[in-house]
Amino acid sequence: MVKPLNSLDSISAIELQKLSNHIKQWGLELGFAQIGISDIDLQPEEAKLQQWLDNDYHGEMHYMANHGMMRARPNELHPGTQRVICARMDYLPPNAMFGTHLRDPNLAYISRYAGGRDYHKMMRNRLKKLGQKIDQQLEAWGYNPSNFRPFVDSAPILERPLAEKAGLGWTGKHSLILNQQAGSWFFLGELLIDLALPVDIPVAEQCNTCVACIKSCPTDAIVAPYTVDARRCISYLTIELQGAIPVEFRPLMGNRIYGCDDCQLVCPVNNQAPLTQESDFHTRASLSKANLVELFNWDEAQFLRLTEGSPIRRIGHKRWLRNIAVALGNAPQSDAIIAALQQRRASDEVDEMVIEHIDWALMRQQQTITTSRKTARVIKAVEKGLPRDA
Repeated sequence: MVKPLNSLDSISAIELQKLSNHIKQWGLELGFAQIGISDIDLQPEEAKLQQWLDNDYHGEMHYMANHGMMRARPNELHPGTQRVICARMDYLPPNAMFGTHLRDPNLAYISRYAGGRDYHKMMRNRLKKLGQKIDQQLEAWGYNPSNFRPFVDSAPILERPLAEKAGLGWTGKHSLILNQQAGSWFFLGELLIDLALPVDIPVAEQCNTCVACIKSCPTDAIVAPYTVDARRCISYLTIELQGAIPVEFRPLMGNRIYGCDDCQLVCPVNNQAPLTQESDFHTRASLSKANLVELFNWDEAQFLRLTEGSPIRRIGHKRWLRNIAVALGNAPQSDAIIAALQQRRASDEVDEMVIEHIDWALMRQQQTITTSRKTARVIKAVEKGLPRDA
């Protein structure tokens, strides 16, 4: 006769502590850089979230306003939840070449989290395996399985405040989680579970008087410490925004065609950030030192093939062209750029939204030509000793 399993309500504090230790070790074995455990009390975050939404800082990200305050109530998202197991996974690739890409306006800058494989499915699968390991241990001790559910950017949940409560780091003034040893180059994921595991202790904020991230933002999107107006953020403009990019932000975007890392690049905490141990996060050859014109010439079939399994694919070919057109408009004058813009404009793969950005880029290129000619005339006049307006 099989002995019935015991209810989780009867699990002892000693067993919960042992299980917590196991969970953190299993997390490392599964490839996570760190595991922390948080309670589910996010009530102090509700007013902050509501104010952010009331200010329309979420822009077109309407999903941020859906489900009311469920984002701050994990037990409403997954009934029975008592704890959130928070995980982080480093993603900084080797040979990130930040300076090379940002200094050369003819190259495309892609946020360093997006150069390799999409992290969502990988992390969710590993969190699921972590939950299964927990249930195996519970069964070995004679208990019923838990009721767990993994999430990686796939549900209305405030992952950063949870990660902070779980001791994974503190919230920087750019609103990202900072870890003293790992900086901010990591992904976050959560496992909601109905076990009263012992919680970890949050770490103290260490930004002090530093405001480097605020000053470095090209579009002044960090409107106050810890507050980002997404409508101004280049990551939002190049990824989340569906329609035309506001003209006022286009010159400020430079060659950033998918996301932006500026606030992380200047952060002193990131100086010693470790490289990822996951080869899937390494930058693909097709995106390494990628020339803007070459990327702009990808047809939709090439785009889908070369971004398969990548987070970039979610924006689709048209927004890909939109973003690159802006970067081409910001690049130095080039006959090759003008030819590429004109050729793409005449293709059947563009709509009115893309054409608007191509026309803007062509105008910028023409302005550069006009300015260059005027400058050349001035230089020639000066050399001849003539008035500057000669």
